[in-house]
Amino acid sequence: MIPTEMAVVGIKATLTLLKKDKHLYLLAIPGILFFIVFHYVPMYGILIAFKKYNVYQGFAGSPWVGFDNFIKLFQMSGFVRALNNTMIISLYQLVFAFPAPIILAIMLNEVRHMLYRKFVQTVIYLPHFVSWIIITGILYAFFSPSTGVIKEISVWLGYEGTVINFMSSKEYFRSLLVVSNIWKEAGFGTVLYLATIVSIDPQLYEAAKVDGAKKWHQIWHITLPGLRTTIVILLIFRVGHILNAGLDQVYALYNPQVYEVSEILDTFIYKLAFEEAKYDLSTATGVFKSVIGLILVLFTNYIAKKIDRDSGII
Repeated sequence: MIPTEMAVVGIKATLTLLKKDKHLYLLAIPGILFFIVFHYVPMYGILIAFKKYNVYQGFAGSPWVGFDNFIKLFQMSGFVRALNNTMIISLYQLVFAFPAPIILAIMLNEVRHMLYRKFVQTVIYLPHFVSWIIITGILYAFFSPSTGVIKEISVWLGYEGTVINFMSSKEYFRSLLVVSNIWKEAGFGTVLYLATIVSIDPQLYEAAKVDGAKKWHQIWHITLPGLRTTIVILLIFRVGHILNAGLDQVYALYNPQVYEVSEILDTFIYKLAFEEAKYDLSTATGVFKSVIGLILVLFTNYIAKKIDRDSGII
Protein backbone atom coordinates (compact mmCIF):
# COMPACT_ATOMS: atom_id res chain seq x y z
CA MET A 1 0.00 0.00 0.00
CA ILE A 2 1.44 3.36 -1.05
CA PRO A 3 1.75 6.19 1.53
CA THR A 4 -1.14 8.17 -0.01
CA GLU A 5 -3.52 5.23 0.29
CA MET A 6 -2.36 4.65 3.89
CA ALA A 7 -3.09 8.27 4.70
CA VAL A 8 -6.59 8.01 3.19
CA VAL A 9 -7.29 4.84 5.18
CA GLY A 10 -6.08 6.54 8.35
CA ILE A 11 -8.29 9.58 7.76
CA LYS A 12 -11.33 7.35 7.13
CA ALA A 13 -10.64 5.39 10.32
CA THR A 14 -10.34 8.63 12.29
CA LEU A 15 -13.59 10.00 10.85
CA THR A 16 -15.36 6.73 11.66
CA LEU A 17 -14.14 6.93 15.25
CA LEU A 18 -15.22 10.58 15.53
CA LYS A 19 -18.65 9.77 14.12
CA LYS A 20 -19.06 6.85 16.51
CA ASP A 21 -18.44 9.00 19.60
CA LYS A 22 -19.57 12.34 18.18
CA HIS A 23 -21.65 13.28 21.21
CA LEU A 24 -18.66 12.83 23.54
CA TYR A 25 -16.48 14.98 21.31
CA LEU A 26 -19.18 17.65 21.17
CA LEU A 27 -19.24 17.72 24.97
CA ALA A 28 -15.46 18.15 24.97
CA ILE A 29 -15.51 21.18 22.64
CA PRO A 30 -16.16 23.84 25.37
CA GLY A 31 -13.27 22.53 27.46
CA ILE A 32 -10.94 22.42 24.45
CA LEU A 33 -11.90 25.97 23.47
CA PHE A 34 -11.28 27.14 27.02
CA PHE A 35 -7.71 25.86 27.00
CA ILE A 36 -7.05 27.19 23.49
CA VAL A 37 -8.34 30.69 24.25
CA PHE A 38 -7.01 31.12 27.78
CA HIS A 39 -3.90 28.92 27.82
CA TYR A 40 -2.46 28.57 24.33
CA VAL A 41 -3.29 31.86 22.58
CA PRO A 42 -1.80 33.97 25.43
CA MET A 43 1.48 32.04 25.08
CA TYR A 44 2.37 34.58 22.39
CA GLY A 45 3.08 36.93 25.29
CA ILE A 46 6.09 34.78 26.28
CA LEU A 47 8.04 36.86 23.76
CA ILE A 48 8.09 39.70 26.30
CA ALA A 49 10.51 37.65 28.45
CA PHE A 50 13.13 37.93 25.70
CA LYS A 51 12.62 41.61 24.92
CA LYS A 52 13.14 44.97 26.59
CA TYR A 53 9.43 45.55 26.49
CA ASN A 54 8.02 49.00 25.99
CA VAL A 55 4.24 49.43 26.06
CA TYR A 56 4.46 52.19 23.43
CA GLN A 57 6.55 50.10 21.04
CA GLY A 58 4.46 46.95 21.55
CA PHE A 59 5.45 43.33 20.90
CA ALA A 60 6.95 43.88 17.47
CA GLY A 61 8.72 47.15 18.15
CA SER A 62 10.40 46.26 21.46
CA PRO A 63 14.07 45.27 20.98
CA TRP A 64 15.25 41.70 21.55
CA VAL A 65 17.58 41.18 24.52
CA GLY A 66 17.84 37.38 24.57
CA PHE A 67 18.30 36.00 28.08
CA ASP A 68 19.28 39.33 29.65
CA ASN A 69 15.99 39.52 31.55
CA PHE A 70 16.63 36.10 33.11
CA ILE A 71 20.19 37.06 34.08
CA LYS A 72 18.94 40.28 35.65
CA LEU A 73 16.17 38.35 37.40
CA PHE A 74 18.52 35.80 38.99
CA GLN A 75 20.66 38.65 40.32
CA MET A 76 17.75 40.30 42.12
CA SER A 77 17.71 39.63 45.87
CA GLY A 78 13.92 39.89 45.87
CA PHE A 79 13.66 37.04 43.36
CA VAL A 80 15.99 34.81 45.38
CA ARG A 81 13.99 35.49 48.55
CA ALA A 82 10.67 34.85 46.77
CA LEU A 83 11.97 31.59 45.28
CA ASN A 84 13.22 30.42 48.67
CA ASN A 85 9.92 31.24 50.39
CA THR A 86 7.93 29.61 47.59
CA MET A 87 9.89 26.35 47.89
CA ILE A 88 9.58 26.26 51.69
CA ILE A 89 5.83 27.00 51.73
CA SER A 90 5.14 24.55 48.88
CA LEU A 91 7.10 21.79 50.61
CA TYR A 92 5.12 22.42 53.80
CA GLN A 93 1.91 22.19 51.79
CA LEU A 94 3.11 19.00 50.10
CA VAL A 95 4.07 17.29 53.35
CA PHE A 96 1.12 18.37 55.50
CA ALA A 97 -1.73 19.46 53.18
CA PHE A 98 -1.46 16.83 50.44
CA PRO A 99 -2.12 13.80 52.73
CA ALA A 100 -5.00 15.54 54.54
CA PRO A 101 -7.77 14.77 51.98
CA ILE A 102 -6.57 11.16 51.73
CA ILE A 103 -6.86 10.68 55.47
CA LEU A 104 -10.23 12.46 55.55
CA ALA A 105 -11.59 10.34 52.70
CA ILE A 106 -10.58 7.10 54.42
CA MET A 107 -12.13 8.27 57.69
CA LEU A 108 -15.38 9.30 55.96
CA ASN A 109 -15.52 5.96 54.16
CA GLU A 110 -15.51 4.17 57.51
CA VAL A 111 -18.50 6.14 58.83
CA ARG A 112 -21.54 3.87 58.61
CA HIS A 113 -24.23 6.33 59.76
CA MET A 114 -25.16 7.84 56.38
CA LEU A 115 -26.97 10.92 57.73
CA TYR A 116 -24.02 11.84 59.93
CA ARG A 117 -21.61 11.11 57.08
CA LYS A 118 -23.45 13.44 54.69
CA PHE A 119 -23.57 16.15 57.37
CA VAL A 120 -19.81 15.93 57.93
CA GLN A 121 -19.13 15.96 54.17
CA THR A 122 -21.23 19.09 53.73
CA VAL A 123 -19.50 20.85 56.62
CA ILE A 124 -15.98 20.13 55.38
CA TYR A 125 -16.88 20.97 51.74
CA LEU A 126 -18.23 24.44 52.53
CA PRO A 127 -14.93 26.29 53.21
CA HIS A 128 -13.80 25.54 49.64
CA PHE A 129 -16.56 27.81 48.30
CA VAL A 130 -15.58 30.72 50.56
CA SER A 131 -13.12 33.25 49.12
CA TRP A 132 -9.76 33.86 50.77
CA ILE A 133 -10.83 37.42 51.53
CA ILE A 134 -13.61 36.13 53.76
CA ILE A 135 -11.29 33.50 55.23
CA THR A 136 -8.84 36.28 56.07
CA GLY A 137 -11.60 38.17 57.89
CA ILE A 138 -12.43 35.04 59.88
CA LEU A 139 -8.77 34.49 60.79
CA TYR A 140 -8.43 38.10 61.93
CA ALA A 141 -11.56 37.67 64.04
CA PHE A 142 -9.90 34.70 65.74
CA PHE A 143 -6.27 35.81 66.01
CA SER A 144 -6.46 39.58 66.48
CA PRO A 145 -4.26 40.34 69.54
CA SER A 146 -6.66 43.03 70.75
CA THR A 147 -10.22 41.94 69.90
CA GLY A 148 -9.86 38.37 68.63
CA VAL A 149 -11.65 35.30 69.96
CA ILE A 150 -8.43 33.88 71.39
CA LYS A 151 -7.76 37.16 73.22
CA GLU A 152 -11.29 37.22 74.67
CA ILE A 153 -11.05 33.58 75.81
CA SER A 154 -7.64 34.28 77.39
CA VAL A 155 -9.04 37.26 79.33
CA TRP A 156 -12.06 35.20 80.40
CA LEU A 157 -9.69 32.53 81.74
CA GLY A 158 -7.77 35.15 83.70
CA TYR A 159 -4.72 35.54 81.44
CA GLU A 160 -3.60 39.15 81.25
CA GLY A 161 -0.41 38.76 79.22
CA THR A 162 0.22 39.41 75.54
CA VAL A 163 -1.42 37.20 72.96
CA ILE A 164 0.72 36.15 70.00
CA ASN A 165 -0.25 37.91 66.79
CA PHE A 166 -0.11 34.95 64.42
CA MET A 167 -0.98 37.13 61.43
CA SER A 168 2.12 39.29 61.86
CA SER A 169 4.55 36.78 63.34
CA LYS A 170 7.41 35.58 61.13
CA GLU A 171 7.72 32.42 63.23
CA TYR A 172 4.08 31.33 62.82
CA PHE A 173 2.93 32.84 59.53
CA ARG A 174 3.94 29.92 57.30
CA SER A 175 2.25 27.49 59.68
CA LEU A 176 -0.86 29.66 59.52
CA LEU A 177 -0.81 29.42 55.72
CA VAL A 178 -0.60 25.63 55.81
CA VAL A 179 -3.26 25.13 58.49
CA SER A 180 -5.71 27.56 56.87
CA ASN A 181 -5.19 25.89 53.50
CA ILE A 182 -5.90 22.46 54.99
CA TRP A 183 -9.07 23.78 56.64
CA LYS A 184 -10.29 25.37 53.43
CA GLU A 185 -9.37 22.77 50.80
CA ALA A 186 -8.92 19.36 52.45
CA GLY A 187 -12.65 18.62 52.62
CA PHE A 188 -13.28 19.34 48.97
CA GLY A 189 -10.16 17.38 48.06
CA THR A 190 -11.79 14.22 49.39
CA VAL A 191 -14.28 14.11 46.48
CA LEU A 192 -11.96 12.33 44.05
CA TYR A 193 -10.59 9.96 46.68
CA LEU A 194 -14.08 8.98 47.88
CA ALA A 195 -15.11 8.32 44.28
CA THR A 196 -12.08 6.04 43.89
CA ILE A 197 -12.81 4.20 47.12
CA VAL A 198 -16.39 3.55 46.00
CA SER A 199 -15.03 1.85 42.85
CA ILE A 200 -13.04 -0.69 44.89
CA ASP A 201 -14.63 -4.15 44.72
CA PRO A 202 -16.57 -4.75 48.01
CA GLN A 203 -15.80 -8.46 47.74
CA LEU A 204 -12.20 -7.69 48.63
CA TYR A 205 -13.31 -6.36 52.00
CA GLU A 206 -15.61 -9.34 52.54
CA ALA A 207 -12.77 -11.75 51.78
CA ALA A 208 -10.49 -9.84 54.15
CA LYS A 209 -13.08 -10.08 56.95
CA VAL A 210 -13.38 -13.82 56.38
CA ASP A 211 -9.60 -14.10 56.70
CA GLY A 212 -9.76 -12.23 60.01
CA ALA A 213 -8.34 -8.91 58.85
CA LYS A 214 -9.06 -6.02 61.18
CA LYS A 215 -10.18 -2.60 59.99
CA TRP A 216 -6.64 -1.19 59.94
CA HIS A 217 -5.40 -4.13 57.85
CA GLN A 218 -8.28 -3.65 55.39
CA ILE A 219 -7.36 0.03 54.98
CA TRP A 220 -3.65 -0.74 54.58
CA HIS A 221 -3.95 -3.68 52.20
CA ILE A 222 -7.12 -2.81 50.22
CA THR A 223 -8.13 0.85 50.47
CA LEU A 224 -4.68 2.42 50.12
CA PRO A 225 -3.60 0.16 47.21
CA GLY A 226 -6.91 1.02 45.52
CA LEU A 227 -6.09 4.72 45.92
CA ARG A 228 -2.50 4.35 44.76
CA THR A 229 -2.95 5.39 41.13
CA THR A 230 -5.09 8.39 42.04
CA ILE A 231 -2.61 9.48 44.71
CA VAL A 232 0.35 9.21 42.33
CA ILE A 233 -1.36 11.19 39.55
CA LEU A 234 -2.42 13.98 41.92
CA LEU A 235 1.04 13.98 43.47
CA ILE A 236 2.62 14.45 40.03
CA PHE A 237 0.32 17.40 39.36
CA ARG A 238 1.07 18.86 42.78
CA VAL A 239 4.82 18.58 42.30
CA GLY A 240 4.43 20.28 38.92
CA HIS A 241 2.80 23.24 40.70
CA ILE A 242 5.38 23.39 43.48
CA LEU A 243 6.31 26.95 42.44
CA ASN A 244 2.67 28.00 42.81
CA ALA A 245 2.33 28.59 46.53
CA GLY A 246 -1.10 30.23 46.27
CA LEU A 247 -1.27 33.87 45.17
CA ASP A 248 -4.82 34.49 46.41
CA GLN A 249 -4.15 33.06 49.87
CA VAL A 250 -0.79 34.72 50.45
CA TYR A 251 -1.82 38.08 48.98
CA ALA A 252 -4.92 38.17 51.18
CA LEU A 253 -3.07 37.21 54.37
CA TYR A 254 0.39 38.71 54.26
CA ASN A 255 1.45 42.16 55.41
CA PRO A 256 4.71 44.19 55.55
CA GLN A 257 5.69 42.63 58.87
CA VAL A 258 5.94 39.14 57.33
CA TYR A 259 7.15 39.97 53.80
CA GLU A 260 10.50 38.38 54.61
CA VAL A 261 8.95 34.92 55.07
CA SER A 262 5.82 35.23 52.91
CA GLU A 263 6.91 36.91 49.68
CA ILE A 264 6.47 34.21 47.00
CA LEU A 265 7.05 34.17 43.26
CA ASP A 266 3.40 34.90 42.51
CA THR A 267 3.33 38.04 44.65
CA PHE A 268 6.76 38.98 43.29
CA ILE A 269 5.40 38.75 39.73
CA TYR A 270 2.32 40.75 40.73
CA LYS A 271 4.43 43.58 42.14
CA LEU A 272 6.80 43.63 39.16
CA ALA A 273 3.92 43.80 36.68
CA PHE A 274 1.32 45.99 38.35
CA GLU A 275 3.31 48.13 40.78
CA GLU A 276 6.60 48.62 38.91
CA ALA A 277 5.40 48.02 35.32
CA LYS A 278 8.38 45.73 34.63
CA TYR A 279 6.45 43.44 32.33
CA ASP A 280 9.54 41.86 30.79
CA LEU A 281 10.92 40.74 34.16
CA SER A 282 7.54 39.52 35.41
CA THR A 283 7.06 37.50 32.22
CA ALA A 284 10.55 36.04 32.58
CA THR A 285 9.63 34.95 36.11
CA GLY A 286 6.49 33.27 34.79
CA VAL A 287 8.46 31.46 32.06
CA PHE A 288 10.96 30.29 34.68
CA LYS A 289 8.13 28.90 36.80
CA SER A 290 6.57 27.09 33.83
CA VAL A 291 9.84 25.48 32.71
CA ILE A 292 10.69 24.27 36.22
CA GLY A 293 7.13 22.95 36.62
CA LEU A 294 7.36 21.01 33.35
CA ILE A 295 10.71 19.51 34.35
CA LEU A 296 9.35 18.46 37.75
CA VAL A 297 6.24 16.86 36.20
CA LEU A 298 8.30 14.84 33.73
CA PHE A 299 10.82 13.82 36.40
CA THR A 300 8.15 12.82 38.93
CA ASN A 301 6.25 10.90 36.27
CA TYR A 302 9.48 9.09 35.26
CA ILE A 303 10.15 8.07 38.88
CA ALA A 304 6.53 6.91 39.30
CA LYS A 305 6.78 4.77 36.15
CA LYS A 306 10.01 3.23 37.40
CA ILE A 307 8.43 2.30 40.72
CA ASP A 308 5.09 1.17 39.29
CA ARG A 309 4.40 0.88 35.55
CA ASP A 310 0.64 1.32 36.17
CA SER A 311 1.19 4.73 37.76
CA GLY A 312 1.96 8.04 36.11
CA ILE A 313 0.21 10.15 33.52
CA ILE A 314 2.32 9.65 30.39
